Amino acid sequence: MIDFETYFRAGLDHFNAGEFWDAHESWETIWLEAESEIHVFLQGLIQLAAAYHHVKRGTYPGGLRLFDAALQKLEGFPKRWCGIDRTSAELAAHRHREWVAGVLARNAKAERLDANDFPRLVSDDSPIPPFEHW
Repeated sequence: MIDFETYFRAGLDHFNAGEFWDAHESWETIWLEAESEIHVFLQGLIQLAAAYHHVKRGTYPGGLRLFDAALQKLEGFPKRWCGIDRTSAELAAHRHREWVAGVLARNAKAERLDANDFPRLVSDDSPIPPFEHW
C-alpha cells in the first residue's frame, strides 16, 4: 500500500519550492490509487501544479487550460481541507489565469512571472486521515 501522507506532503513541499513537476509527480502517485472525492481533489492539485509548470516554461496555452481545469475541480472542496489551506494559492491562481490569458491575447510570449509570484499551499497542521479512509 502507498503511504498517502508521505506522497501528499512531498507534493506540498515540492509545490511550495516551485518544483511544480515534482509536485505533480508526487500527487499523481497517490491519485492513481485514490477513490471517491480525494481522487478529484488530487486531480485538481495535480492540474494546478501542471498549470504553474507550464507558466514557468512559457507554454501558456497549456497553463491556461490547466488553470481552468484545476480551479473547477477544487471549487467543490472547502478552502481548508486535507491538511492544507488553499485560499491564497487559489486567489493567486485566478489572478495568474487572467495574466496568462492577457499574455496570450497580447501575443507577449516573452513575459514571465517572477519566481516570488508563485503561490504556496499553507499546511494547517490538521491531521491527514489514513489513506484507507479515502
